[in-house]
Amino acid sequence: MMNSDNPFSLEGRVIVVTGGTGVLGKSFINSIVQAGGKVAILGRREDVAKERAEEINAKGGHAIGISADVLSEESMQNAKAIILKEFGKIDGLVNGAGGNMPGAVVEPGADIFKLDVPALQQVLNLNLFGSVIPTQVFGPELVKTGNGVVVNISSMSAQRIITKVLGYSMAKTAIDCYTKWFAVELANRHGEAIRMNAIAPGFFLTEQNRNLLTNPDGTYKERGNLVVKQTPFKRFGKAEELEGALVWLLSDASKFVTGTIVNVDGGFAVFGGV
Repeated sequence: MMNSDNPFSLEGRVIVVTGGTGVLGKSFINSIVQAGGKVAILGRREDVAKERAEEINAKGGHAIGISADVLSEESMQNAKAIILKEFGKIDGLVNGAGGNMPGAVVEPGADIFKLDVPALQQVLNLNLFGSVIPTQVFGPELVKTGNGVVVNISSMSAQRIITKVLGYSMAKTAIDCYTKWFAVELANRHGEAIRMNAIAPGFFLTEQNRNLLTNPDGTYKERGNLVVKQTPFKRFGKAEELEGALVWLLSDASKFVTGTIVNVDGGFAVFGGV
């Protein structure tokens, strides 16, 4: 039932965030808590996950930090058991885990017929199946609530050709397809009991792209300057600028929204460069 007082409220809802130990993950978990939700922070860095949970609990919120591997169904099942024991239910899932690796980056001078296929496969695996597997594990719990929501993380590289990042681009393009396909099939089988959407961030400075875009002193590399030039707002995004879209997609305010990719990109995707 829609919260008539504040449809954007996440009061009483339990949201799982994979990749909750990253730069964007921190913003995700904080926005969920600020909207009244309880959060399970999943990540490979157990110390960071637990530290972030402790910070939230110290301020009166409700959070748990769990060491987990999104590519391991067993790890996800173990995390689910811990979350259900702690909170009793799961209302939402944010598939925030993902990233790139050097071998999947194709430099301008590289031989395009000598790609590092294992590295490309690894990045595709992490970003695509690192979202598929958690959804498989947590999905049935979301359906039980009758108002479950999955939010995937896409990228501008799924919509525009961005040089170098071939593996990441293929993976995020697959995420877009998965989001749309799965949203339709979820509705066909479960009606409105569970929805799936995605957020496509523009360029935000994270651990994975900072070295590609900026110098150690914070000035922009050529690639960073090209990104800013292509972005009508003429700057990089700030992590907190993803929070509104995330809370909207997780809340009753977006009850009639499914299979949608929401751009939060400062206009990058629509600008032709001239």
